Amino acid sequence: MRATALAVLAVLVPIGEPSAHAQRDTEPLAANYRGWDYIVEKLVADGVDPRQVRRAFTDPRIEPFTGLQFSLYPRESSALYRGFTSPSSVALARRCKASHERALREAEERFGVPASVVGSIIHVESGCGRNTGKEVVLFRLARLAMANEPANLRDNITRHTETGYDPAIEERTRERGRYLENTFYPEVLATFQVSDRLDMDPLALRGSGSGAFGMPQFLPRSYLSYGADGNGDGRVSLYDANDAIFSCANYLASHGWRPGISRAEKRRVIWHYNRSDAYIDTVLALADRLDDGAAPAAAATGGKATQVQRKVKGKANARAPSTATRRTKKSAN
Repeated sequence: MRATALAVLAVLVPIGEPSAHAQRDTEPLAANYRGWDYIVEKLVADGVDPRQVRRAFTDPRIEPFTGLQFSLYPRESSALYRGFTSPSSVALARRCKASHERALREAEERFGVPASVVGSIIHVESGCGRNTGKEVVLFRLARLAMANEPANLRDNITRHTETGYDPAIEERTRERGRYLENTFYPEVLATFQVSDRLDMDPLALRGSGSGAFGMPQFLPRSYLSYGADGNGDGRVSLYDANDAIFSCANYLASHGWRPGISRAEKRRVIWHYNRSDAYIDTVLALADRLDDGAAPAAAATGGKATQVQRKVKGKANARAPSTATRRTKKSAN
């Protein structure tokens, strides 16, 4: 595997006597990547600066890769969202909407997405920016992207067939590994693109355990595609309320939100944001209460607004990211 990556690097170096600088460019593949060699080779092959890859995956902020256990049929509990429609949570959401009334109104005028819907989403996603996450985004995404690494895949096949070999179970394990890699490797690549655009260390980007960041909890590709400058400073920061609100509204509008759409159409749009019926129910119910000011019915759980680490923007709901990061065991079920 290492030899393959060296061959990839060779095409990046001019033919002839290699300079000292060119020799240094080949060093990442001779470094101790502490289990990350599979993804390092992919990144270098896809054009990420080898020196940048080396710095990232030898940095102590990236923990060694020791394996990722993933489930075959992940499911999300509706209980994750129950507290968001409690009286105390609705009060916090109203306060959030009032605090950012101007940006929400301007975003609604520009993108056609109601302030109540955007306000509900940023409340559910990050408590109106109070909890955007402290995890190293690159590490969390890279872990999930390693699901299909050959040794890790073999370990998962063994684990899922330990009570008796079943070719259907093996094939499902392979499908799940491919899905996780195909979902999260592009996000790893996009993390380096985000760091280049913002001129920042890729390891400085912090977010949730599922690799989402900022007030609207975007994954890196969503930031690149839908990030919108709401404060006019020429940059997009999802930690800035104006930018976050404009970006969230832009995302929804880009996926089909238009003034006057039906309830069913609203559900289809929000489904792109998070493919969870419970999530969609919560966002729409909360938006209704922000619109009409009605006193909400008491919920079974408290209304503390906390970050819900479980979504993949624009992808099928993969409960794997959230549960994996909340467990001490390196699991993704």
